[in-house]
Amino acid sequence: MWSAKAAKSMVKRRICRRRFGALFAAALVAAVVALVVFSDLFAQDPNASSQFNTLRPVRDASEPRETGQSPNKEDLATVTSDQELDAGNSEPNQDFHGTKPAAGEGGTATAVPAQGERSTGESGLVPYTRCTPGTGTTVCDLSNQRYDICELCGDARTIGHSSTVMYVPQPRASNGEEWSVPAQSRKSLPWIKKVTVKSLNASQLEPSCTSRHSIPAIVFALGGFTGNIWHDVSDVLLPLFLTVHQFDRDVQLLVTNNQPWFIKKYSAIFHRLTKHEIIDFDADKQVRCYPHVIVGLRSHRDFGIDPNAGTHNYTMLDFRLFVRESYGLPASEVDIPYRADKDDPERKPRIILIERGKTRRFMNAPEVLQGLDWFGFEVVKADPRIDSNLDEFVRLVDSCDAIMGVHGAGLTNMVFLRSGAVLVHIVPYGIEFMADGFYGAPARDMGLRHVQYSISPDESTLLEKYGWNHTVIKDPEAIRNSGWEKVGEFYMSAQDVVLNMTRFGSSLLKAIEFIM
Repeated sequence: MWSAKAAKSMVKRRICRRRFGALFAAALVAAVVALVVFSDLFAQDPNASSQFNTLRPVRDASEPRETGQSPNKEDLATVTSDQELDAGNSEPNQDFHGTKPAAGEGGTATAVPAQGERSTGESGLVPYTRCTPGTGTTVCDLSNQRYDICELCGDARTIGHSSTVMYVPQPRASNGEEWSVPAQSRKSLPWIKKVTVKSLNASQLEPSCTSRHSIPAIVFALGGFTGNIWHDVSDVLLPLFLTVHQFDRDVQLLVTNNQPWFIKKYSAIFHRLTKHEIIDFDADKQVRCYPHVIVGLRSHRDFGIDPNAGTHNYTMLDFRLFVRESYGLPASEVDIPYRADKDDPERKPRIILIERGKTRRFMNAPEVLQGLDWFGFEVVKADPRIDSNLDEFVRLVDSCDAIMGVHGAGLTNMVFLRSGAVLVHIVPYGIEFMADGFYGAPARDMGLRHVQYSISPDESTLLEKYGWNHTVIKDPEAIRNSGWEKVGEFYMSAQDVVLNMTRFGSSLLKAIEFIM
């Protein structure tokens, strides 16, 4: 079996190979230069003076000058707030395994990628074309278990102060239908702000437009479980990507239950979603008229995308690359930092360690740090700080080859890693059943490598608290069958981790092999 010494030896051998390679390359270049110089000298006229002259190569004025070494990378060792890493230290609160999307997607938009075309998560989408009104009068689809969606094509009028969107169908064959739609991706939450959608009949008068727009609009709600980065991404940002990205920024967002801190925190992503003003829907006094309005956000599953569920065949890889593009991070073809900096023989694999503040903490953090160092990692600790900046933190994550932490919302920051980077996922006792769905599968779908380590009972503080004979230790399945509340009470909220670095070593070796 591999040991810490073996891992450290592996890294040392790699560094030595880099040093030897650098020396060999330098020697080879010197030899070539010498050969060229002496060849040039020996090719001179035999009657020329035997006095050696200093040979200076002639440089073209337009040729860039050599700098000898690349500039040092910016020091990105910053920290992030508890809210930005793992606000409230809460965990996804609904749908352990997610739900399958209903067959097909609601709406009648006709912007479908041409044969062989698809999004790559970077710019260059298929241009948006106006949506075509359907033959029927029903504009809302309430059949999906996760979300409700209304798509209004033709003449749609938003009235923000009354949380209403009116549809004026042509011809007016509607019976005056009306829907109340939770405008977020988790319709089961009773406190999500609802928007009323009305389809007018011939006897109903439409409100006069105070402003007319030639672009589509999306009406959606904030709130829900936002404030926890897992829910920020899974419930809002990812569904926004699925619903909005097709318009290539030429779309207006109208936000009900607006939370300015959310828009500010993820301003880089919102800038990549729309080039137009974001409207506070609840405070809007205008009657805005649009040719195409979508009320609600599409969602496939928790922190995931089903490529076969929509017309654009988006993937989680597309989403991660879109997020990276939003923050101006290196393009998808750039390798992970350890492999990209091949000219630095001293470089070690860099791992960012997410430390939790309240539950599922490392109780032996010094030993964990020492062990990571012993295995050959350069460790970057992410400590909670109220005044941290997300734009800086994403660059810190990008500078790392791996992210490591105990199962929790902070691991969502893996969306900022490069392709091929590693998620080292430590799973607390009793929650193995949910671990892969929440983090493992999304990591793999985003083009990352996933190493999962499930702790044993003697690595959990639950053992000391309850003993071997308690149901919490001997029968986690029974606790799970008791419902989410019991799982949350025992395994999510009352458990910390004492990581056995010897047992954990094989997982670190696997991570190192992925990085190498």
